[in-house]
Amino acid sequence: MSKLWGGRFTKETNKIVEKETASIGFDYKLAEQDIEGSLAHVYMLESQGILTKHEAAQIEQGLFTVQKKLRDGQLSFSYEHEDIHMNIEKHLIDEIGAVGGKLHTGRSRNDQVATDMHLYLLNKTEQIMTKLADVQQAIYDLSGEHTDTILPGYTHLQRAQPISFAHHMLAYFWMFERDYGRLNDSLKRISWSPLGAGALAGTTFPIDREDTARRLGFETVYPNSMDAVSDRDFIVEFMSAASLIMTHISRLSEEFVIWMSEEFSFIELDDSFCTGSSIMPQKKNPDVPELLRARTGRVNGNLVGLLTVLKGLPLAYNKDMQEDKEGMFDTVHTVETALDMLAPMIASMTVNRETMQRAVHTDYSNATDIADYLVNKGLPFREAHEVIGKIVLYGLNENKYLLDLTLEEFQAFHTSFEDDIFAVLEPRSVMNARTSEGGTSETAVKEQLKQAGRTLEKKTE
Repeated sequence: MSKLWGGRFTKETNKIVEKETASIGFDYKLAEQDIEGSLAHVYMLESQGILTKHEAAQIEQGLFTVQKKLRDGQLSFSYEHEDIHMNIEKHLIDEIGAVGGKLHTGRSRNDQVATDMHLYLLNKTEQIMTKLADVQQAIYDLSGEHTDTILPGYTHLQRAQPISFAHHMLAYFWMFERDYGRLNDSLKRISWSPLGAGALAGTTFPIDREDTARRLGFETVYPNSMDAVSDRDFIVEFMSAASLIMTHISRLSEEFVIWMSEEFSFIELDDSFCTGSSIMPQKKNPDVPELLRARTGRVNGNLVGLLTVLKGLPLAYNKDMQEDKEGMFDTVHTVETALDMLAPMIASMTVNRETMQRAVHTDYSNATDIADYLVNKGLPFREAHEVIGKIVLYGLNENKYLLDLTLEEFQAFHTSFEDDIFAVLEPRSVMNARTSEGGTSETAVKEQLKQAGRTLEKKTE
């Protein structure tokens, strides 16, 4: 088959140019969507009387044959035919003859590729949402086992206040919930059909764009044909949501890397998610969270790359837009595999309760509760804050933690202290005192778990 556009040219394409301008090296991933869009298009052409029933039946059967060969791994693609659209059309014509060329009636590769990418992202976004829910389920299950597990909470990576391990992990549950919501909201804009927009101005054929949109599962059609073929906002929006997903994964991965170090030893990742050293036999390296942390840069780079491609493009389609696909495919693959590894890694990890418990007894993270204690005795918070600062300084100088001090030592700083200060300073009391909505007490965390459970249930309705 000669080039679809070759009639106006007098020379063959330079071989380097042919290879570098071809997109089949990556857009072959759209083969299923290309066939799906073509089937909807041919059904519409028949219903509008643009193709005869016999022609439509031939093309339909030919597309089914090509589709079967694709799924059986028997379909080959060639740079000579540039992209997935022309490769599929070439295979179709090989199957049924010249009538296969009528498939392209009333459409352009411009609206065809846009349709393929909309279909691809619709499918992949829904799959990623399912994988996000799997990660949330793993966090929910783990948290349900550890509402009473206590560990140091940090700000500035300095010990701040004792918290529930479940409370810490559920923070990521809600991060991923916002990610889920962003993807769900983006479906409304991915579900616009560009098919029938032609190259940029529509077509002279009496097509029915609503018909093809309905057949393909789109909610609506682009009102403007130029916007339809040049819009890549839906990919940018997906990549932006993906960047936030990976950012949240990276933050959680960083916690796992820190917590697994011997200096912390708060958790132990399962052997199946770690590797060893080629020279140091004692090593167990958290390679999976490290890789997840690093791959965030790939996804962020893909987003910036596409924004840079689009920023100076006039309407409508430009060859620059061929650069939209590789970053999109890579982002999808990176996010999918990250979520696929994250859920079982969380489910299989060991939480070292005793180590966490010991940690909260060897710091000053209960200091804020002394301030609250004094406020309840009538002191202004700022005055109480100053008193506690002096007590902490004293403890540091004397190499004592707050629970090591005697009542007399406390009273030397303020006469309001009584014997009940020691119960107040117990780390578990400190944790469970925070009963406000969204707080870290066991009671509040159990309420939060109920809310998380209802959130997960809605996704299976």
